Amino acid sequence: MNLNLSSQIVLNQVAEEFYHPSTAVERSEITRFEKLPTDIYPKVEDGAKAIADAVEQEIKAKEREGKKCVFGVGTGQSLTPIFEELIRRHKEESLSFHNVVVFNAYEYFPLKAESAISSLHQLKTLFLDHLDIPAENIFSPDGMVPQGDVQQLCRQYEENIAAAGGIDIMLLGIGRIGNVATNEPGSGLASRTRLMLIDATSREEMTMSFGGQDAVPPCSITLGMANIMASRKIFVTAWGEEKADIIQKTVEGPLTDSIPSSFLQTHNDCHVVTDLAAAGKLTRIIHPWLVASCKWNNKLTRAALVWLCQKIGKPILKLTNKDYNENGLSELLALYGSAYQCNIKIFNDLQHTITGWPGGKPNADDSNRPERATPFPKRIIVFSPHPDDDVISMGGTIQRLVNQGHDLHVAYETSGDIAVGDEEVTRFMHFINGFNQIFIGEKDETIKKMYKDIKVFLAEKKEGDIDTPDVRHIKGLIRRGEARTACTYNHIPLDHVHFLDLPFYESGRIEKFPMTEKDVNIVRKLLVEIHPDEIFVAGDLADPHGTHRKCTDAVLAAIDLEKQAGAQWLKNCRIWMYRGAWAEWEIENIEMCVPMSPEELRAKRNAILKHSSQMESAPFLGNDERLFWQRAEDRNRGTAKLYDDLGLACYEAMEAFVQYRP
Repeated sequence: MNLNLSSQIVLNQVAEEFYHPSTAVERSEITRFEKLPTDIYPKVEDGAKAIADAVEQEIKAKEREGKKCVFGVGTGQSLTPIFEELIRRHKEESLSFHNVVVFNAYEYFPLKAESAISSLHQLKTLFLDHLDIPAENIFSPDGMVPQGDVQQLCRQYEENIAAAGGIDIMLLGIGRIGNVATNEPGSGLASRTRLMLIDATSREEMTMSFGGQDAVPPCSITLGMANIMASRKIFVTAWGEEKADIIQKTVEGPLTDSIPSSFLQTHNDCHVVTDLAAAGKLTRIIHPWLVASCKWNNKLTRAALVWLCQKIGKPILKLTNKDYNENGLSELLALYGSAYQCNIKIFNDLQHTITGWPGGKPNADDSNRPERATPFPKRIIVFSPHPDDDVISMGGTIQRLVNQGHDLHVAYETSGDIAVGDEEVTRFMHFINGFNQIFIGEKDETIKKMYKDIKVFLAEKKEGDIDTPDVRHIKGLIRRGEARTACTYNHIPLDHVHFLDLPFYESGRIEKFPMTEKDVNIVRKLLVEIHPDEIFVAGDLADPHGTHRKCTDAVLAAIDLEKQAGAQWLKNCRIWMYRGAWAEWEIENIEMCVPMSPEELRAKRNAILKHSSQMESAPFLGNDERLFWQRAEDRNRGTAKLYDDLGLACYEAMEAFVQYRP
């Protein structure tokens, strides 16, 4: 069973010569905009193995010389695949780490003596405890020292590194704001080991370890940029499309202390290692025509023309031969014969993505439509990771599908309980207790006791504490009620509303359990029961907390099992991926776009507002101050404006989809 199929989703088929050039000359040509050596791999596992190879070679070389191999190591999630590969080599291939010395790149401050959540604890749990590194070879700043002693601790830490001979290999990830270790924006190239205030975005990234931003310590003791740059070799990793923007700025952008990772451009042996998704904004990947000749296909041509239109501010049908020639697209003129021929081809391609019939228009020619005319009506499942992603991401499309007579089911994959604030529980418990007193009477002691226990628990609850099972059940019921209300508003029968409650989600923390076969089987059971003709699934693979990706992996794994079993229903089923409140599909990848009128957009907003617990009081709105309905409307209007700017029809808003082909 493949539980990681989402990692194989490649929207733009990048020619191998752009991420794995065969000669040094080719590499020099395609990386002309890059100021850091950057190795791109199709999969995370491939990149992790490449770094592990270099680490293993260094360990063995030092061992032959009778020397220690000194590591500097961070604890970001980007390093986990490398840790796993090195642990595998230790256990399966007898790679020894007995001559390795480790310096932890940063530690939270201040830490309580009883706190188990520390950077060193995380590093040991993920990596060090699985190896044969002697305990005396592991060094870390002490996050429990008095604040007045921090400066002396920092100097001593640097002396320990010098006494060990300096750092041979530094392994680091890059944060979304360009922080390396916890050198936040504003850190200078000459900065040394010091106490650093943790940036709000970094705190958000750390919530998975601490259970909430408020539990993240305010500061950290971190190796400075000067200490990092003193390392003889540096590997920096980043995986997934959520890191694409910062990788582009780090590798191709100017040196600036607002992006500390950009300083790595001045190191003489620093290597950036990414997968294709994280490299997606580098020039050679996103605009390959600027660095070399291309093998043009429809999608690449569409991307090039959209880029050209945005660059010079023209709609597609007004582009001229001169525009092509002056912006590096003369190859397309040779291929199509003229700007007009290329323009009209891409204009028609984009026009054909627009449909008011997302389930297919019956008795119509569907040769240029995204969805088939038959069968009609269709059996449809909309998979929603949380109990509001359906209306946030495709609320307008859901209205269309229902109004056009399709048999639509909504499957809520997780309870969404951790996104309910404690005040919501208090409010509902007041209602339940009052209901009990008025209609049932004081004889029912169960509700009275539960009310008292929950009241005491919430009063004594500390940041990071896991809710009791009763509190989590109540939070889950709150979200179920909101989802049912929204579905009723959209005229979806309640027997078509499914709550899957996938087990991986029920950790009680932001950090979830691993997704397993049990999750997949729950999804598969529903698929077998309904035999859908059309499936909608979350495509937010870069969502901040990872739940969307795991939910999507569960659906894709279930579909894969059905495919292997030769399921007949799957042969006539189309699978569409939507995106939620975090991002939108790039226009070159959009294969179906559903327009909305002002009235339909208002109805979508109303459905989102039925999820009242997720409005102002929702714990995970993030740094974006807009509410979810505002994010959705801005994104949908933005998509419509993009189509309008390209010279296509002008709509109030649009929802976009990309097809998944198993």
